[in-house]
Amino acid sequence: MEASSKITLTDTHTHLYLKEFDGDRAEMIERALEAGVEKFFLPAIDSRVIQEMLALEAAYPHQVHAMMGLHPCSVKDDFHQELEIVEGWLEKRPFCAIGEIGIDLFWDKTTLDLQIEAFRTQIAWAKKYDLPIVIHSRESTELILDILEDEKDERLRGILHCFTGSTEQAEKAFALGFYLGIGGVVTFKNAGLDKVVSELPLEWLVLETDSPYLAPIPYRGKRNESAYIRLVAERVAAIKNVDLQTVAKVTTNNAKNIFGKITWPYTTLS
Repeated sequence: MEASSKITLTDTHTHLYLKEFDGDRAEMIERALEAGVEKFFLPAIDSRVIQEMLALEAAYPHQVHAMMGLHPCSVKDDFHQELEIVEGWLEKRPFCAIGEIGIDLFWDKTTLDLQIEAFRTQIAWAKKYDLPIVIHSRESTELILDILEDEKDERLRGILHCFTGSTEQAEKAFALGFYLGIGGVVTFKNAGLDKVVSELPLEWLVLETDSPYLAPIPYRGKRNESAYIRLVAERVAAIKNVDLQTVAKVTTNNAKNIFGKITWPYTTLS
């Protein structure tokens, strides 16, 4: 991955605060900066990680921006207490988005009703604070789209993180005001996401890593990091038959459209 000052990339979804980076966090962030990543957006998980997430944001105030929210895999019997913590933080200070929120039907289907309640509650807060939402939709894309259709208004907007759905689902999402987060899965040989991406306009897409998870080829199965978003961008460029600069410009502008209340160190790219 050759660094280039001409390429500006944005990692719209990365958990840089997790313990997997405790041994080399500063070096890892420096590698990402050298690869052209100028913005890192941190999704929350639950109350256990808030302090680490906010400390990282404070250490890199111009590059790193925190979200606030309750991850669906953290929706347990005590989720009302967790939501109180989320609400308290939303009242206390600004965040770039509410996320990551949504529904996960891969790990635990028994909490579905609780997950839906938590999801709708946090959608309401996003509307109240005029914030985008960043959605986790593992094995639940169609259900998520149904809920978004029910909740839609002029304030509802955001990203379907780690999108692996169909072209039809992508069209529904964009019509509802949502961009599609494309990460390492697009580099996987048999995932099929490349075929969907080939049919979608770049204007619908943002790039993400979901670090430390879902590392792209050739690092699949290893720890992911934000520098690898360049590999995602290169794969999207190959699929779309455009140059890397175009992918970087368009997806970064899309990210700016979503997180527009954040002060960016560069103007809209053309």
